[in-house]
Amino acid sequence: MSQDTAAEITTTTVSTQFGDISISRSGAGAPLVMLHGGGPGASALANYRDNLPAFVDDFEVILPDQPGFGDSYIPTEADLLDKGITNITVEALLEALDNAGIDRFHLMGNSLGGAAAIAMAIAAPTRVLKLILMAPGGGWFPEGPRPTEGQKMMFRYYNGEGPTLKKMKDFVSMMVADPRQFDAASIQKRYDASLDPRHIAFYHEYNNAFAKRRGMDPLWRDVHKITAPTLLLWGRDDRTITLAGAGVMLANIRNVQMHVFGNCGHWVQVERKAEFERLVLDFLAE
Repeated sequence: MSQDTAAEITTTTVSTQFGDISISRSGAGAPLVMLHGGGPGASALANYRDNLPAFVDDFEVILPDQPGFGDSYIPTEADLLDKGITNITVEALLEALDNAGIDRFHLMGNSLGGAAAIAMAIAAPTRVLKLILMAPGGGWFPEGPRPTEGQKMMFRYYNGEGPTLKKMKDFVSMMVADPRQFDAASIQKRYDASLDPRHIAFYHEYNNAFAKRRGMDPLWRDVHKITAPTLLLWGRDDRTITLAGAGVMLANIRNVQMHVFGNCGHWVQVERKAEFERLVLDFLAE
């Protein structure tokens, strides 16, 4: 167990039958599980640490590293091909939350984590109180070329000559509408995190499975099964999970509302931080 005293974050490792899941926790109140996106250098704390102060007074924030990311276990190539990353994540996280004593919870997911959040809300409807989805994978029916510009950028990052600082700068520029908000130190930090040999090996296997399985699992076919009140958040200028594909969720989730941020790309929690936090708090307080 480690204690981050500055941020008042406690991180533990929770065992499951699939492998160990690293879970960070902060605050007190109703559990709010926040699932991070994919991409090089991604982890729960990397994606959400700066948002914690807005939520910890009212909620116990639960930040799991999903399988393949951060300090959690690395799925095998066979499992990635057989089950796909979303099913792997749902099985492991539901068991990890059980073992961590977390029964019912609010659930948030961004991008790859948004796909897992959709699948969790469908698989365990009595456990998910409210659902926040930020440009979620899988629930989105793409219009236009596939893969998108952002997806192509992620695939290229570990291929060719491998990770470089320039590739990371290009990746961040693709994810956001205004890359000037990221200084050299923050880009360097994410680049350094992307160099973990375990994660490099995982991404090669994950990208291979992603291609063979023809992209994300088509969760959009089942979003009508979501019973939790749902808030959709999207950047109008998202080039990874494009806004044009959001209609299927608006049409089929029973209790849904949506907010679109102009001049915003894929990372709404970063690019429109204050508005994102206010919208989520208001939604959870309803």
